[in-house]
Amino acid sequence: MPDLFHSLLNQDIGHLRIIAELWGLELNSRSVDAAREKLSVSLLEPNLLAEIMDSLAPEADSAITTLVNSGGRIPWPTFTRRYGDIREAGAGKRDREKLHLKPASAAEILYYRGLLARAFFDTEKGPQEFAYIPDDLLEAISQGGTGSPRASKKEALSLRDASSPEEAVAKNEPLGRAASPGERGQEILAHDSILDDATTFLAALRMGKSDWQPDLRLRALLSTAKLIKENIPQTDAVKIFLESSRRDALVSLQHAWIESESFNELRLMPGIICEGEWKNQPQETREFLLNLLDAIPEGKWWSLNAFVRDVKQKYADFQRPAGDYDSWFIKRESDGQYLRGFTYWDQVDGALIKYFITNILHWLGQVDLCIAEGATEPTSFRITNPESLVSNLESKKIHISSQGLISVPRLAPRVVRYQVSRFCEWEEPKEDDYRYHISTNSLAKAKEQGLKVEHLLALLAKHSEAGIPPTLVKALKRWEVNGTEARVQTQVILKVSKPEILEEMRRSKAARFLGEVLSPTTVVIRSGAIQKVKEALTELGLLTEVENQDE
Repeated sequence: MPDLFHSLLNQDIGHLRIIAELWGLELNSRSVDAAREKLSVSLLEPNLLAEIMDSLAPEADSAITTLVNSGGRIPWPTFTRRYGDIREAGAGKRDREKLHLKPASAAEILYYRGLLARAFFDTEKGPQEFAYIPDDLLEAISQGGTGSPRASKKEALSLRDASSPEEAVAKNEPLGRAASPGERGQEILAHDSILDDATTFLAALRMGKSDWQPDLRLRALLSTAKLIKENIPQTDAVKIFLESSRRDALVSLQHAWIESESFNELRLMPGIICEGEWKNQPQETREFLLNLLDAIPEGKWWSLNAFVRDVKQKYADFQRPAGDYDSWFIKRESDGQYLRGFTYWDQVDGALIKYFITNILHWLGQVDLCIAEGATEPTSFRITNPESLVSNLESKKIHISSQGLISVPRLAPRVVRYQVSRFCEWEEPKEDDYRYHISTNSLAKAKEQGLKVEHLLALLAKHSEAGIPPTLVKALKRWEVNGTEARVQTQVILKVSKPEILEEMRRSKAARFLGEVLSPTTVVIRSGAIQKVKEALTELGLLTEVENQDE
């Protein structure tokens, strides 16, 4: 950071005289350079520095202590939210109104005494504006030039307000507090059902099923895990994923998420719409929050609101480069209200922390949740050991009925369910069972993908609970040879009382709506032509009664 002399380079002679006045110094020089040189020496005199520090108002003393304990600098937006801003004023207004004698904030108290400066410094996230103590002044303060003990420079660097995950975790002190009894209630334990949803979605994509749509999280996760590319399953990667143990499969998804630069929790968060070309840094935000969560004792219920509150107090800008709350165009989905400015921190940044814990981490099997009585959302959470919730034994057998109904338990091998589902029509799951049925249509689609009935029979024989019913084996083999031999159709038929009426109908303009003749008094009506036939019969002097017609 710049020293005191260089920090005063942009100040006019009037500002330098204000500093001298507040320090009780005489500054008679009319030369800005000479005045700056004198102040740069005088303000570092230990006794004078101790005297001025002892005279600070409590809020200014708190601000200078925070700066010292933060390594001498804090992002400007973070500092001013806590200790107030510096009023913009030209030299004329400043001198006329004597703003330094009636400071509006702790920031102004320090600024007009030369203890506080502001400048842009390069960071990993680009140039960022900071409030800082000039370097030589910081060293003098840290070495004891104050009336009260403060952190040494070495200690200050290890206690600084974090602007990176490494600095935050260095404290090793958990934010928030343990959950109170009032924040405990119904427990929602972590689970590994993400593996089952992933299997279902991969099969649906492989079959071209457009009626099974996962939530956006799953699509994004499978993409970042390289299991799909542009919604196309990647055969080799999918095979490895499905054949791996449940533990290894879950770990692979977790690692892909942690390392992903494309999985963007903020843009996936429900209830908001992100507009414009601005970009956030989801991977850095993710690592920062995970580092904070790592400090929380595993297995202990923790207050969600207290954790979010402490993040806001200490690391409010955790996902905002340079504390920018204005350039991100985010609006509330419910009413279109734009959520710009620090005023909406709870609705955006705070909501993201809650979403991160109660949605993403819980979904990935890393967090248990608890909802207090009377609450509608989680009030506390608990960091879990993912290995404790995963059953690596996918040993359940599938059940097959003679009618072609197949029931696959959740803990049957995922690769088996994936393969079975490609031969079948899908039905709604029931409890822990996925249900399918074989049809000529599903077999035909499987055949188009290069799958054969013999593959299905081998699969069912190996993994079924009681073998394949002989009648189903016969039906499948017969279909493979002869194709579809029986069809069930729903048709609308017209029945008249006398053959002469039907003959008259066939000579009328309604003839084009009549299909196959089933008997002298019965004929099939073409699809969608019921009303036309009724009108033609009315013209012939006959009223028609329609039975069992769907509305």
